[in-house]
Amino acid sequence: MHDLRAIARLFDMRADFVHAHPYGSGHINDTYCAWYDHAGQRIRFIHQRINHHVFKNPVALMENVDRVTRHALGRLLDAGHPEAYRRTLTTIPSLDGQAWAFDGEGNCWRTYPFIERARGYDEIIHNEQAVQAARAFGEFQKLTADLGGSRLHETIPHFHHTPTRLEALEKAIENGDPERRAMVGAEIDFALSRSADCRRVTDLIASGDIPERVTHNDTKLNNVLLDDVTQEGVCVIDLDTTMPGSVLYDFGDMVRTACPSTREDETDVALIHVRLDRFEAILRGYLSSASGFLNQAEIDHLAFSGKLLTLECGIRFLTDFLMGDTYFKIKRPLHNLDRCRSQFALVRSIESHLPEMEEMVHGKVAEAALL
Repeated sequence: MHDLRAIARLFDMRADFVHAHPYGSGHINDTYCAWYDHAGQRIRFIHQRINHHVFKNPVALMENVDRVTRHALGRLLDAGHPEAYRRTLTTIPSLDGQAWAFDGEGNCWRTYPFIERARGYDEIIHNEQAVQAARAFGEFQKLTADLGGSRLHETIPHFHHTPTRLEALEKAIENGDPERRAMVGAEIDFALSRSADCRRVTDLIASGDIPERVTHNDTKLNNVLLDDVTQEGVCVIDLDTTMPGSVLYDFGDMVRTACPSTREDETDVALIHVRLDRFEAILRGYLSSASGFLNQAEIDHLAFSGKLLTLECGIRFLTDFLMGDTYFKIKRPLHNLDRCRSQFALVRSIESHLPEMEEMVHGKVAEAALL
């Protein structure tokens, strides 16, 4: 537990600190919910310590967050949105006017107003939640689509650059544990046989057919707050990986995380398949907010992006398994191998349903054009 009273004094809170407690289920940053008294009214804020072991340049990260949230807020205010300050994160400035502050131990902190009457969910209970989360991520992309100025910082270089992930796997095959290497010949062949798929989106970005955009890059359901009453997607949170990328990375990761029939580390791969009803829900929600700015190449690759991001994640699990489980936390000896096999089983299922998924995409795009 950090001294939150001292942290509060680093920011221009204009309210009196009362107390704070750890908050949320995140595993990277230290997050606290803090109560303040503002002229007799109790209000809440979020204080977060950025994990500088994961994010090596927290100032660059916060410059991205500050630019993106300021721009999104400006767009919402210009549109006269009645809940502008609830529909985007906003940063509380430090006493020296920055969107971040360093404590005496060199830790980088940030502060957000607490978004009331909304919460995140770690699991999708029904498809309407998937619709709302996907709509919110599409809205986030739309709000930031015209962000001007210089290119955002890459907070984690090559994060969704799948050819780089494949190169890391090839190095792990050469340099990793020989006993583990002998266990995963089928998985290695599966990944290497899809090297052309790994290059498809990065090649399209390099050619200019797919534009580089501002993307969130971690589009799990629990990174969208849903309204307590209406269940509408209110605000996208956890902007640490917001950086240049492709909208296909965001949509594909929604498919990867929301559409499997089982959990990520299911050991019985026969149980794993892509849920087409969930894919339809994500697609419907996303296109309701994003269809107006997507180009044809992006639309044509929406279904494929689910395969790509799932393949990429499986490659990362396999790489970590070969290198001795040094990156992802594990709960059992073969945990990363189980995760890899689960992801590859989902890839197979997506491949078998890809024509049907592509038909769904173009049907939904046609519907959106008629609205």
